[in-house]
Amino acid sequence: MKNIFFLILLNLLFALLSHGQNNVPDDNQKKAMIALIDQYAQAREKRDTALLKTILTADVDQLVSNGEWRIGISTAVQGMLNSSLTNPGTRTLKVDKIRMINAACAIVDCRYEIQNTDGTVRKMWSTFTVVEDKKTWKITAIRNMEPAKQ
Repeated sequence: MKNIFFLILLNLLFALLSHGQNNVPDDNQKKAMIALIDQYAQAREKRDTALLKTILTADVDQLVSNGEWRIGISTAVQGMLNSSLTNPGTRTLKVDKIRMINAACAIVDCRYEIQNTDGTVRKMWSTFTVVEDKKTWKITAIRNMEPAKQ
């Protein structure tokens, strides 16, 4: 009897532990994350520091395509403003995919394009780590990268 109980318990435990995590956001999460990325793009375009400070976490960090690390909200916001000045153009971020890490954390991959003032387009990728804080999604990490030349 003990062995049967133990086997049932073991099977139940295995079933619970082997159940895969759903890594796809629900519709509300997806809409909120897309809106967050849109807010980020608008804030960058308008150089809106107040908006940036509401959508970034205090400990945000950003690794940009030239290898510069921006750690903390003040450094990140200042770097974003400087970058927008030295690299003028229209920035477009389009969410490509979202993967949930857990219910309050996700990775958002985006196609990132800068339409330069000379008419050329700089095509990159941006990956955002977003977290839910008091029912609001915020950006906690940004990784910008240029595709490998082929």
